[in-house]
Amino acid sequence: MRFKRDGLNLYYEVSGPEHTPPILLIHGFPVSGEMWRPMCELLKNDLRLINPDLRGLGRSEASDDASMSGYVDDCVALLEAIGETRPVTVMGLSMGGYLAFEFFRRARTRVRALILADTRGNPDSAEGRKGRFATAEKVLREGSQVVADAMIEKVFAKSAPADLRSHWLEVMRRSNRRGVAAALRAMANRADSTLTYSGIDVPTLILVGDEDVITPPEDSRIMHDAIRGSRLVMIPGAGHLAPTERPEPVAAAVGAFMKSL
Repeated sequence: MRFKRDGLNLYYEVSGPEHTPPILLIHGFPVSGEMWRPMCELLKNDLRLINPDLRGLGRSEASDDASMSGYVDDCVALLEAIGETRPVTVMGLSMGGYLAFEFFRRARTRVRALILADTRGNPDSAEGRKGRFATAEKVLREGSQVVADAMIEKVFAKSAPADLRSHWLEVMRRSNRRGVAAALRAMANRADSTLTYSGIDVPTLILVGDEDVITPPEDSRIMHDAIRGSRLVMIPGAGHLAPTERPEPVAAAVGAFMKSL
């Protein structure tokens, strides 16, 4: 399904009974809402799962510019478009986690709980920002395979099946270069969310693959120690895309957390 915002057609999927608790799923970079589908299959009878493709990624049309606040505004507009007025649990992975923090700051009254998956609150260093801007320009010149080829060996555990790797390599390579470049710049300009940790006053679940090398478990432990009352769950045998690689234990953790709210 699609809705229109800023002249762009933005894609989303909704599954699960309307009366069940809503979760807004915000995917990572440079993939799409497809990454949530294995987990959604396991949770679709118990939860209302709202799964957008962020602008410029997946099936959503691209703009040349993007920002964390703009992505959040797109997500809020989606909730309004589908008539979801209840506070939602915001679940974000990696870049989606950066958006979860921004969603909390920008639309606190719409947040029932947070699920932070394979992410962290730290901003980029000066060198890291410079690298993202340079990569964005290279992507515009050469295509999204620049990012895909650099990331594919980092996003899964060593034991991940070859067909899983090859599928997601192709997904990342097909990503819209304008959308990928805009996302890189948006991440480079993101706020320091470590400053938000102490102010988080909603139930929070932190998930991380125990073989995540992009946002290692230590980052999640730091968040867990800083966010009052948070829960930390390690996903065995999973890398950075834990919900895609190991959907069963992730779904179990999410389901248990939602039942506790």
